[in-house]
Amino acid sequence: MNGSTLQSFAAECAEELPGAQLEHPFGPDWEVFKVRGKVFMLMTEVPGRRVVILKADPDEAHALRESNSHITPGYHMNKKHWITLEGGAGVDKELVRELVTDSYLLVVARLPKAEQPVDPRTYGTSTRAAGERGR
Repeated sequence: MNGSTLQSFAAECAEELPGAQLEHPFGPDWEVFKVRGKVFMLMTEVPGRRVVILKADPDEAHALRESNSHITPGYHMNKKHWITLEGGAGVDKELVRELVTDSYLLVVARLPKAEQPVDPRTYGTSTRAAGERGR
């Protein structure tokens, strides 16, 4: 999947998530997806490469970076809690959907219960097994 396709598909995935909103707080070159005002995905272009920046569990982020050369520490974000994804071999729709959904759920889980648009413990469990990874 190339960078342009990656960003288009990631945006489609994000737009399907309950309560997700697209904003441009940093100008037209940055697409920022939020849930209840909290960022869960950013998209931009860094010198010649289109990237998607996502929140990730620190242990999972480390494992992802070790197993896929197209996943690096979060660009302009906390390197422990965010990853940068760029297009390339091994980056497919299943992985992108999983990473976008996981990022969203990490943010939703930190919201007060009354503000959570979904239950982060059960959302999406009918379509994938807990702990299953598309790597």
